[in-house]
Amino acid sequence: MSQDSVDLAPVDPVALTADLIRCNSVTPLDGGALVLLEAVLSEAGFICTRVDRGGIANLYARWGVRGNGKAFGFNGHTDVVPIGDEAAWTFPPFGAQVEGDWMYGRGATDMKSGVAAFAAAAIDFVRNTPPDGAVILAITGDEEGESTDGTIALLDWMAETGERMDACIVGEPTCPEHMGDMIKIGRRGALTAFFEVIGKQGHSAYPHKALNPMPAVALLGHRLSAHVLDEGTDHFDASTLAITTIDTGNPANNVIPARTKMTVNLRFNDLHSGDSLTGWLRAEADRVAAETGTKITMTTKLSGESFLTPPGDLSDLVGKAVEAETGRKPVLSTTGGTSDARFVKTHCPVVEFGLVGHRMHQVDERVRISDIVELKRVYGRVLSNYFET
Repeated sequence: MSQDSVDLAPVDPVALTADLIRCNSVTPLDGGALVLLEAVLSEAGFICTRVDRGGIANLYARWGVRGNGKAFGFNGHTDVVPIGDEAAWTFPPFGAQVEGDWMYGRGATDMKSGVAAFAAAAIDFVRNTPPDGAVILAITGDEEGESTDGTIALLDWMAETGERMDACIVGEPTCPEHMGDMIKIGRRGALTAFFEVIGKQGHSAYPHKALNPMPAVALLGHRLSAHVLDEGTDHFDASTLAITTIDTGNPANNVIPARTKMTVNLRFNDLHSGDSLTGWLRAEADRVAAETGTKITMTTKLSGESFLTPPGDLSDLVGKAVEAETGRKPVLSTTGGTSDARFVKTHCPVVEFGLVGHRMHQVDERVRISDIVELKRVYGRVLSNYFET
């Protein structure tokens, strides 16, 4: 199909959202979602490349000549979380059932509608006003999983092949209540620490002949959770630490256990790094071990460092488009969990903007049909304004 065909009907983002929802793409399955998206984009003149790695499906689609002019990118995912109890759903989770202004289905909010809205906006844009530059979609099937072979694989491939984005939007749901409420310009870092406190098993009637790890884990948990990491920064809330589980597995009420485990999860701002927090956790564990005579081992998993795209050209570009289409001036925020923006930020400036997110991952996940249409208009205006400046 010719790129300069201006008489073609606009791409319907609602229909494309429904088609994507009908693909059962619970991580790591693709369920045909990227096959569908590749077909739609290829027909519109995008050069599509599958960048699969480690059993994960990934798609890179570019309209325009590589290295010619500016390159604007979109990053998103078509994989979804498990459906949970299917019997609790009002409509089939992969049925894309429409009821009034709502479309139901797993991934309706997070984030098949966002992918569909940008794809529809990008196709209409390059057909009607072909830019002097490139429009890129980097779509993964591994955002909800381990995220090691998804967006990272796409960025690795881009570095190897000379592909690039000069700026990028990640289409995660960002708005807390209404379309246009919020743009994410950064994210807190995420670190999980796994402790094992080792003592000596014994009879509870003779505690002096045992070494109980339970008081030690209680002491460590108290010190970690009571510690104030910081008071927040200009763009970030205060860092937090939460004890998420303490596991002993002791079925006997008259036996002092030999060991117990504790897991803590930290969400941290730009005053900290994964290394600095790991060092603090290790020092606290060593101090409690010395005081109690126990042995405490620790392993950590860093999901991502904190990052910030300072307010400037990109956030202004997206913010003005959002305000023009929704009538709301979005707040610039770094709240919430992690997203694949934490990987994209090493490649180019990145912000996140998408739908209202408070129904994502829930039973009866659903999206307002009118919001999908509005999101397409926002993305279309972003593209138009970006290539005009």
